[in-house]
Formats: sequence, C-alpha cells, structure tokens
Amino acid sequence: MKISEQDIKKLQGLSAVAAAERLKKCGYNELPSAKKRSIIKIIIEVFCEPMFLLLVACGTLYLILGDVEEALMLLGFVFVIIGITIYQENKTENALAALKDLASPRALVIRDGTEKRIAGKEVVPEDLIIIKEGDRIPADAVMIWGMNLTVDESLLTGESVPVRKNPSTQIDPEITRPGGDDLPFIYSGSLVVQGQGIAKVLNCGLNSEMGKIGKALLGIAEEKTVLQKETGKLVKTVFVVAAVLCLTIICVYGLVKGDWLNGILAGITLAMAMLPEEFPVVLTVFLALGAWRMSKKQVLTRKVAAVETLGAATVLCVDKTGTLTQNKMSIEKIFSKNEFYDIKDSSINSLPETFHELIEYGILASKKDPFDPMEKALHELGRKTLYSTEHLHENWNILTEYPLSGELLSLSHVYKHPETGKYYVSAKGAPEAIFDLCHLNLQVRDDLAVQVNVIASEGLRVLGVAKAKFNKNELPQNQHDFEFEFLGLIGLADPIRESVPQAIKECYNAGIRVVMITGDYPATAQNIARRIGLKNIDRIITGPELAAMNPAELKDKIRVVNIFARVVPEQKLLLVNSLKENGEVVAMTGDGVNDAPALKAAHIGVAMGERGTDVAREASAIVLLNDDFASIVAAVRLGRRIFDNLKKAMAYIISVHVPIAGIALIPVLLGWPIVLYPVHILFLELIIDPACSIVFEQEEEEANAMQRPPRDSGEPLFGKRILLLSVMQGLFSLGVITGVYKIALMLGQTVTEARTLSFATLIISNLCLILSNRSWSRSIISSLFVPNKALKWVMSGALLFLALVIYVPFLQKVFHFATLHSLDIIIAAGAGILSVVWFEIVKIMSVKKHVELLTN
Repeated sequence: MKISEQDIKKLQGLSAVAAAERLKKCGYNELPSAKKRSIIKIIIEVFCEPMFLLLVACGTLYLILGDVEEALMLLGFVFVIIGITIYQENKTENALAALKDLASPRALVIRDGTEKRIAGKEVVPEDLIIIKEGDRIPADAVMIWGMNLTVDESLLTGESVPVRKNPSTQIDPEITRPGGDDLPFIYSGSLVVQGQGIAKVLNCGLNSEMGKIGKALLGIAEEKTVLQKETGKLVKTVFVVAAVLCLTIICVYGLVKGDWLNGILAGITLAMAMLPEEFPVVLTVFLALGAWRMSKKQVLTRKVAAVETLGAATVLCVDKTGTLTQNKMSIEKIFSKNEFYDIKDSSINSLPETFHELIEYGILASKKDPFDPMEKALHELGRKTLYSTEHLHENWNILTEYPLSGELLSLSHVYKHPETGKYYVSAKGAPEAIFDLCHLNLQVRDDLAVQVNVIASEGLRVLGVAKAKFNKNELPQNQHDFEFEFLGLIGLADPIRESVPQAIKECYNAGIRVVMITGDYPATAQNIARRIGLKNIDRIITGPELAAMNPAELKDKIRVVNIFARVVPEQKLLLVNSLKENGEVVAMTGDGVNDAPALKAAHIGVAMGERGTDVAREASAIVLLNDDFASIVAAVRLGRRIFDNLKKAMAYIISVHVPIAGIALIPVLLGWPIVLYPVHILFLELIIDPACSIVFEQEEEEANAMQRPPRDSGEPLFGKRILLLSVMQGLFSLGVITGVYKIALMLGQTVTEARTLSFATLIISNLCLILSNRSWSRSIISSLFVPNKALKWVMSGALLFLALVIYVPFLQKVFHFATLHSLDIIIAAGAGILSVVWFEIVKIMSVKKHVELLTN
C-alpha cells in the first residue's frame, strides 16, 4: 500500500483495543533471551551440592538423636546460603534487565487517528509507525509513505553505507531481505539516517530479521571454562574418596563397635572435613565480585565465567569504529584551488580565505540540524572559523533538495536568497560524482584524483563540494542540469580515542596481540593502526582476499597479520575460528546482529553497550558500556588479578583441609577419642569461606600482572610445585595439632580439654595459613603493611567467636568444649604460629633467588 501526502492526516492506525488484543495474542516485541532461573530452581541447585546434602544429613541425624540445638545450627546454615544465592542471582539479572531496557527503542505509532509514543516492545503487527531522522526502527515493516528516507542497515548487513527507502505499491516476497536501495522494507534495529516516513508493521520480535538470528543463537551450547571443569573434576574426585572413607568408618563403627549412629556421625564428619566444597563457592564469589568490580570500569559482565577467561586472553580482535575511534567525524584536511590545509588543532578559530567558500557550500549542502556525523563536523567547523564572516547563512531555507541516487552519489540543496531572489545551489558527495556534476574533462579529473588519493592515504574519508547559481524561475528535474563549479575536497576522520595508544602498549607489555577487523578501506585501517601503535601493519588482508583463502592458508597467515579490512560481519566468525584453531584465547568485539555468531564463538565475546544490538549482547560475555577499547584492557588486568588471587585462595583451601580431614580421621584409625564433630566443621567453614572468598579476593594485584605473558588457557589451576607446597603446609599444621592433642591427653587432661586445646590450635594455625598465603613472595610481616579491609574482620571475628564457644556455657555444651587457661592459650597460639614458620623460611629463600612461587 502506498498513500499520497494528502492522505497522511486521514490515517487512523489500529485502535487501542485492537492493539491490546494483538499484544496479548502475539506477545511483546522482544528478542529472545536466556530464561531467568526461578527461586525454586536455585534452591534445588543449592541442595544438590554435596556439602549441603551432608549438612542436611547431619542435621537430620541430630534430630533423630534429640540434639535439637546442633541440628538447628547445621540446618540454618543451609538456609543462609540459599538466601545469599537468591540475592546474588536477582541482583545480576536485574542489572542485565536494566541494560536491556535502556537499549530498547521507543516507537511513535498512529492509534485511533492520533500519534502516540509507546515502548518499542509494545509495537504489534499492522501498527502504523512514524519514523524520522535519528530513530531506531522498532519492528520489520513496509513503507507506505516516505520522503528522502535513508536507513543504516549495517547491524543486519554489515554494510556501512545507508540505503535509500521508497514506498511501493507492489511487494515482491523475493526481495524482503535487508540491503539494497529503493526497496520499501525497513527492519528492526536499523537506524534512520535521513528523511522521514510512515510504515506498516509486518513482523515483530522472534519473527523479525533480528529475531530470527537471535532465536538461532539459543540453540548453540555454551562450553564451561577450563577452571570450571577443573574445579568440578577435583571436587568430584575428592567427594568419591570421602564417600568411600565415610562408608568404611561407618562399617567399622557398626560392625566392630556396634555403634551405628555414632559411626554415621563420624563418617559424615570426615566427609565434610575432606570435601573442598569451597572450590565452587569461591569460584562463584570471585567471579561475581570480579563482575561487580568490572562494572565500575564501565564493563558489564554478561557471563561471569568470562572474568576468569579474560586473564588468559592472548588475542583481542577489535572493530575500529567506536572502539578504537570516537565514532564521530572531524574534518582534518581540506583542498581548494590547488592548496591543501591541515586542520589538526581542535582549537582552530579561523581559516585562510581560500577555503571559506568550500566550507560555506559544504554547510549549505547539509541539513540545518543534522544527524549525520559528517554534516555535524561541517557545521562545527563553520561555527568555529566562519562566525565573523558573511559565509554563514542561518536565515536561508532549503527550497528544494536533490537526494542521493543510485546513479549519482551526490546531493544538492537549492536556496533562494531572501533579498535578491537569486537561486544558489550547493552539492556534496563522492568526489567522482562531484566531478561528474561539474562536467570536468578527463585531464582535470585525473589531476584531482591524485589529490583525492593524497587525502585518502591519510585514512580520511573524502567528500567533494561544488556550487552553482541559477537565474531561471523553473528549476530543472535533475541536479545534473545545473552549471556546477568545483570548489574542493574535504577529508574527514573518526578521531582515535585518547586512551587507546596507551591501552595498546599495555597489551603488548602483557603479551597480548591486538587484531583490527574493520569494514573500512585498507588505507584508512592502516593509518589508524599506525596512530594507535599497532604492530606489524605492513600486511593487510581484505574481505575479498579472505573469501578466496582456504582454511589452511588462513590459519597460517592469521598468525602474523594484524589488520583485516573491508571485512563483512559474517567473516568475523571465520577469523575467530581460525585463531582458536591456532590455540589462541580470543576476545572479540562486535555490535551488530551478524556479529553475534562470532561473539558467541569467541572465548570472550565483547558487545558494544552504546551502539550494539540486544542480539549481540545476548551472544556476548561482556558488554562495554562506553564502547572504549581501554575498558577491555582494564578488564584483562582485573581478570589477571582475579586469577592470581583465586590461585592463592585455592592453595589455602587445600592446605587448610589437610589438617581438618586428618584430625577427623586419625583418632578414628588409632582408636583415640573423637576430636571433631559436624558443628566444629561448620565453625571452621565460617572462617574458611569468608577468608578464601573475601580476603583473598580483595588482595591487590601482583606488581607484574601486566608485564608477563598470558597464562596457558589449558594450564591447570595448580602446578605440581604449588600443589606440593599446599599439601606440605597442611601436613605441618596437622602434625602440630595432632601433637598438641596427644600430648594433652598424655599429660592427664580430659578429652574435652584436649579437644578444646587442639581446636584452638587448629584455628590459630588456620589464621596463620591465611596470612602466609596472602602472598607467596612476601613474608607475613611485610604483607601486614598491604591493606586488606576484609582481613581484619575475618581475623578478629574468628578470634571473637573462638572465645565465645570456649567461654560461653551454652556454646561450650554445643561444641563439647572446656574452658582454656592462660597457659593453654599461649600453647595454642605458639603451636599455631610454629606450623607455618617453615613456609615463611621457604618464601624468604625463594625471594633471594628472585623466584615467585605462585608463578611456578
């Protein structure tokens, strides 16, 4: 359907009632997204964790035995964890939902004969939408009226040049795909660059072109990171061993001693002591807090596992426009009357007279209040340099416009002088089109083509400008019929972000390669690469060359080539896969719908927050809220810090579980009285959990965090050296605690007194392990001068609660403890400190040899 301009006011659109019915039937005009986990599902996942199953089993057993206080304490711990998990999940989902709502376009529709502004998600099929310059189209639709409408469909096609849209009385189903000029179809997510129009909605949500791609993405399975797989495998292995030992102890108690209930209790206690359930908890907390820290640096983490992967990134694949550059145009070089003039200084406030007319007519060939960045740049330069001249014409109004066409890539504006009545015509466009308008001979064109290449070689986009005068009353049908005079050339650039060169330098210092992938011309890409400090920029591969390569050839060349120009979005997936096949850990930026498969295939997909689509965000792991490359580098730095601290936390977890498991197992094997009960394990967990998750997470980054190569993505969390040292720390602690317990019994102390003394020693030793593992290159004393707010709370809290369970009668009873005397406290403190002295000596010796244990 096509309507005349006179019929526009008669349009009624859908009624409010009809629109509501369609919305109820078709659903919201939204893109597919991952389903939010329900509270019930979160609770089920928590209960499926082995540690929580053991806690529930212990709590139930204590209820059977009639020990209500201990049962309630154990079961209460489960509900605390569930509450924290639900809170964290909702907070993350709400942050993502807020970003999506901010990015969602709004729509102007005609309903009941009046214009109405609604949320884009409320648009329904057969709605009449009004679009104009600067609008983002909310749904797929067909034009019924339009005026000089051009649309940027690069989000769907990858083609940066806007396409013209014209209403049509005939709809050919074979040409309903994005791309191509003079078609009546417009698409969700596209941006109106120029003109205005009215369109009838055809498809919304999942049925739109964006929705189809988004829907396909939901079927792609996501891989777990190496760290997630490794910790999961480790926990499962230890759980199997713990389960076997648990059953063994139960059988020994039951068959030998005939005490099945205490056998079950002892078995479960050992399983709880052995199981390093903190691994998945710590991994979750580190990544969640890491995501929060990244948000402070304008980086929203869509998938928290990417926080860990970032630290291992070896290649950053980035788009030029908006990421390395500011995504706004500025005029840097102009040419007129055989003279060049460089405009590098943004504070410039005048131009030589030679170039006044060039800028004057460039502005006249632009809209008064432009949306196009090139036209904005012209107006800005005019305001700065021509404000005191006669070359600005604020009171002139456009009489007629000759728009861009497929045959001639230039536009012309006709003005009627308000005083003289004469017609003035301005034109701007591709240099070749302006040459054609001016009817220049071949020799002049060839000479000017040399000047065009001079500007283009500097990575600038080139525009030609011309002027004409017209004295007749009737304007011609074609802009070609004016007698144009060539005025000159304008070179425009998208300035690089100030932070990028330093960020690139940081990447190289950190052993990270940066690859530029852009749809721009090779000369432009190379110029930008030179200015930002990119290495190895002599060799460039273009999109057509890429299409002609076989996989083996690409895999070989992609090792050294850092610039890919004239690349269409679909080829990004090819590049990502080739890099991955070469063993690289790839971070990829993107903003369009067609970027989504590459974003999902990359180890770390990075979507643009300012100009990106919802589909790109859903496919990505990270969203840059400010589209700045420096934010990616900051995130990599934080990712490395997180992994280093995670390594320290995991080492601590292993070292602290050795004495806990040993002191639970040894008395059973040697026939001694039981030392630890489930409530003691719970007490220890209340220290271990915040220590390994909060204290170590808050540790500052290592001094060489961004001066060392990325770690191998396949590298295990623990090397043999670290694992050995962690186990040895635990064994020394176990030896000291066991010695304290046995000596206390030999000296005639009661079982309760010996248990209390050995448990206090275990707590002190645990706190010393925390201090010792904060840094594997600094001594405990020197690390105390490094601030860590969480440390003092964990240390003071642990000592306070230790005092409470020893000296408060009710808690004494629950924990099976006795009161300690001053000498006992001194013995426990001395023994606990003694358990880590050897490791402090090892660290001092390692530092003298300039060796950092953590990196081996």
